[in-house]
Amino acid sequence: MPGAAPRDDLSVNSGDSPSRRGELRIYLGAAPGVGKTYAMLGEAHRRMERGTDVVAAVVETHGRKKTAELLAGIEIIPPRWIDYRGKSFPELDVAAVLARRPQVVLVDELAHTNTPGSANPKRWQDVDQLLAAGITVISTLNVQHLDSLNDVVAQITGVEQQETVPDSFVRQASQIELVDVDPEALRRRLAHGNVYAPDKVDAALSNYFRSGNLTALRELALLWVADQVDAALVKYRADKKITATWEARERVVVAVTGGPESETLVRRASRIASKASAELLTLHVLRGDGLAQLPTARIGKIRELANSLGGSLHVVVGDDVPSALLDFAREVNATQLVIGTSRRSRWARLIDEGIGARVVRLSGTIDVHIVTHEESRQGFRATPLSARNRRVLPWLAALLVPSAVCSITALWLDPYLRIGGESALFFVSVLVVALLGGVAPAIVSAVISGVLLNYFLIPPRHSFTIAETDSAVTEVVLLLVAVAVAVLVDRAAERAREAGRASREAELLALFAGSVLRGADLATLLERVRETYALRSVSFLRERPDGTGQTVIATAGLDPCTTVESADTAIDVGDEEFWILVAGRQLAGRDRRVLSAVAKQAAGLVRQGELAAEANRAEAVVRADELRRSLLSAVSHDLRTPLAAAKAAVSSLRAEDVGFSPQDTAELLATVEESVDQLTALVGNLLDSSRLAAGAVQPQLRRVYLEEAVERALVSIGRGETGFRRSGIDRVTVEVDDAVVLADAGLLDRVLANLLDNALRYAPDSPVRVSACRAGDRVLIDVADQGRGLPPGGERLFEPFQRVGDQDNTTGMGLGLSVARGFVEAMGGTLRACETPGGGLTMVVDLAAPQPNAHTSKR
Repeated sequence: MPGAAPRDDLSVNSGDSPSRRGELRIYLGAAPGVGKTYAMLGEAHRRMERGTDVVAAVVETHGRKKTAELLAGIEIIPPRWIDYRGKSFPELDVAAVLARRPQVVLVDELAHTNTPGSANPKRWQDVDQLLAAGITVISTLNVQHLDSLNDVVAQITGVEQQETVPDSFVRQASQIELVDVDPEALRRRLAHGNVYAPDKVDAALSNYFRSGNLTALRELALLWVADQVDAALVKYRADKKITATWEARERVVVAVTGGPESETLVRRASRIASKASAELLTLHVLRGDGLAQLPTARIGKIRELANSLGGSLHVVVGDDVPSALLDFAREVNATQLVIGTSRRSRWARLIDEGIGARVVRLSGTIDVHIVTHEESRQGFRATPLSARNRRVLPWLAALLVPSAVCSITALWLDPYLRIGGESALFFVSVLVVALLGGVAPAIVSAVISGVLLNYFLIPPRHSFTIAETDSAVTEVVLLLVAVAVAVLVDRAAERAREAGRASREAELLALFAGSVLRGADLATLLERVRETYALRSVSFLRERPDGTGQTVIATAGLDPCTTVESADTAIDVGDEEFWILVAGRQLAGRDRRVLSAVAKQAAGLVRQGELAAEANRAEAVVRADELRRSLLSAVSHDLRTPLAAAKAAVSSLRAEDVGFSPQDTAELLATVEESVDQLTALVGNLLDSSRLAAGAVQPQLRRVYLEEAVERALVSIGRGETGFRRSGIDRVTVEVDDAVVLADAGLLDRVLANLLDNALRYAPDSPVRVSACRAGDRVLIDVADQGRGLPPGGERLFEPFQRVGDQDNTTGMGLGLSVARGFVEAMGGTLRACETPGGGLTMVVDLAAPQPNAHTSKR
């Protein structure tokens, strides 16, 4: 396409959209000017050539000639003009588009905020209406407008974007195409006037469009799109039931047991991941029998280590550790697996090949790294048998142990033992089999022992005839002992299994409760549940109070359930107000008990959030009421005083029966001007207080030379901008040298002006000194006078409407120091009051010092 912006096209396909809803296609750019609108118009012309009905509802050319030329030939739906504060603004006319009902509509600037009076506050909500009507929408968006990246972009560029789009809405797009351009090429395009007007180029190049900013934004855009590509791949593999590993992206999974070797394995896996620029996932398999637990004292340490190395800790449930481990690795499409060498002895490996050997044998295309560690040299360790061996071993023992005892007795011990000793040996063999577990193997062992004892050792030998009553009693006792011991062993094993299940349930509950205590939100908790039980999706629903249906509060996974009827497993909290819906495998009863407790925790999170929001609203109402009463109390005197003075002076000047000399006239006019200045300062402080109370102060932190800031503050005082014209500013001594702070220049000027004005006002005969010194990575600014000093209850100086120790209510409402402290805290600093050595009051401002080579930052 001639003249098109160079770009890398990365697409995210989310499958076929439902026929009743239109498709959304987004051109995503790393920065303004990369060519998103141009690419959108190019696609519009290609679709029109194929016979598609395309219209343009919103296209922002920004005065760019080539973009405007490409708009020619496309039907344009006129905007809807909305009047606001005496001006008219063009907005997307949703009704006109719905009435025209084209196949495809172009809507530029998806993050745009609509003019008040529009049907929706945001343009993306207008687009959602068009999609719901079955119209395909092509739109554009910059990466800095993504809600999840807004704070990161602000930190990089120093500019916080007020217009954002939820990531969840953008992910609904059937295709996302990244429009990319090299940072230097974009800067050249900007310098040639192809992006902004010539008078804005220099400022843009030196601020937002610096090479470092553009490179960082480009990387953010690439990573975000890559994540969406990865999510689309996961969905495709799940839909197509593909379990084989696709090495599209390197992922390293490291399995830990919680033992002392866990840290060694995680660090080794981190080095493997860093060399391959891979994602690191730490996994612990919680066995169904509760025998392989991750100790509570170690889970926090391992999670902290994994997080510090850029990874994450995951816990899954599985009776068979190798299968659970490999299932998780295939689910996340891992390419490499790190496990530790076995701690089992050589003899134990003869009976069971072990987890490591089975993982290697069943890993398929996943590369397995077996890492040695000190714990592997500890010699013999008793290890639980696998489920298969636990089933097979008792039957083997039932056949082999009696045979072995019979052979040993007949060949070597028969000349030395009588029938009582030989019978005792068979008793021992039956007890061994019974202790291994299983009533049936124990009975078989008793029968075989009795037959062998009777045939080989009891007279008449080599005959099944029982000639003596003692022999018959012996065989019956063998059978009864075997059954009794086997029953006891079975009961003990069942108790052990119940204890193991209870232990696993307790650990899972602790795991989920720990997520809540660490501040996890509801979606994170549901994702932890989904991952732990290897489910397809988990949803949390709430019944509407009017009984008309359910509202989905949070979901995790693919294709979450939205109704109780559509869930494979539905668990209610007890009052059937909240439900956890599970899609995937059927859960066992013990797992349902755990999820029932999790559902109560989730419901508690929702109710806690509602109570917190209600408390915040109540607190805001209380604060507003207190502010209103304080304001009324202060305004009743402090605003009327300058108004009365100004009114009296003006009335005197307008009096026709009194002749004033030029000197008297000048004095009256000075009174009017001073009163107006005082009113201006009072209103300014009131507005600043309201901004601070509303949290609307957003400082832009930059390097500020303190000497210049003090000079600007003194100038503002001299002009009367803080309430009075200060003729005493010659009493101020400035000793800040070349001190530099990290601050918002405008806010710092206001802070210094308020502090200087306060010192000059309340210490009228005292010199005022401004000094600064650096302490580590902080800068301390002192504004000191030699006046009355710090009065009792000095901290109340910084409360609104307070003039501690001041009986003069004609000079202000006591908002200056409150505003100053609010501004300082907004810039990440502190403001405190202390005694000046020798008498007087010193205000100390503590602000951050800029780092070497740092130019901009955002708090």
